[in-house]
Amino acid sequence: MKVSTTLGVDLAERLARIALGHIGLEYPNKLDHLMTAAADVRSPRALHPIFFGSFDWHSCVHSHWLLARLYRRFPALPAAGDIRTLLDGQFTAVKVAGEMAYLESASTRGFERPYGWAWLLMLQGELLRHHSREGQDWAARLAPLAAVFVRRFEAFLPLAIYPIRAGVHSNTAFALVLARDYAEAAQLPAFAALCAQSARRWYGADRGCQAWEPSQDEFLSPALTEAALMADVLGAEQFAAWFEAFLPDIAQGRPATLFSPATVSDRTDGKIAHLDGLNLSRAWCWRRIMAALPSAHPLRGPVAATLEAHLASALGHVAGDYMGEHWLASFALLALDPASR
Repeated sequence: MKVSTTLGVDLAERLARIALGHIGLEYPNKLDHLMTAAADVRSPRALHPIFFGSFDWHSCVHSHWLLARLYRRFPALPAAGDIRTLLDGQFTAVKVAGEMAYLESASTRGFERPYGWAWLLMLQGELLRHHSREGQDWAARLAPLAAVFVRRFEAFLPLAIYPIRAGVHSNTAFALVLARDYAEAAQLPAFAALCAQSARRWYGADRGCQAWEPSQDEFLSPALTEAALMADVLGAEQFAAWFEAFLPDIAQGRPATLFSPATVSDRTDGKIAHLDGLNLSRAWCWRRIMAALPSAHPLRGPVAATLEAHLASALGHVAGDYMGEHWLASFALLALDPASR
């Protein structure tokens, strides 16, 4: 069956129903939880009153983002009523306080850093863009939790002498793209500037990227995610010059691996299934990069084709096995609807 690579009501409804199907599913669950005493042995729901489903904390966070985004973008969506009921029940003062209480322990200093931090801010940034009364209420209730993660970024970024270029959760470029999206929505210019300063310090002098990817279990392109961040941080002229030096042969289609979807050999293996996410996140990156390049840039034709190829390779697999189903819909939405505004 041919899967649409354009986000319309039918596909939006499909993505929403996927997320609604697992956002409240407590088990199976992969906790990021350091136990320092017997009292720390607790269930996912006891630890995280909001984000206990979807296999792990960060996937649950970005599944909430997906639902909030689709609720705003498609107000007549058949699933809209179910989304509103769910989010009304999730984003309460008591539950937010429970999530914050978990973070008070010194043992949680590195909890979900930086991927989960960034997705929580991305969720709050989405809620801040809502004009409905309920959306504004959700944003107000979640605001204290978002403030915790802003402070964590502010404390961590000056300590992070080196970037993390791995194509998985630890990737620092991806985290900064999402964090800057939140900074714009929340009108926090100092936080946006801190993220931009960190990006320039980490990546500004990068040249001649070899793009030795994909690795077997990555869902982010180290090369393209870095470029997507720098497209956001640098002005148009600065970015064009940086990009030309970073990937000097890209106009000739090299490195070729950046134009070819990754092959997924076993979607029941959680790590190998990451490669479907790589194909979706590459499409997201390419959209952001091309938006920052001149209109006559020679990459536009080849990238249009590679975007379609990457989307087509993965969209048919966002559901089917839970190892991908608990998170891939969010990356599909990123790729299909990359602009937050």
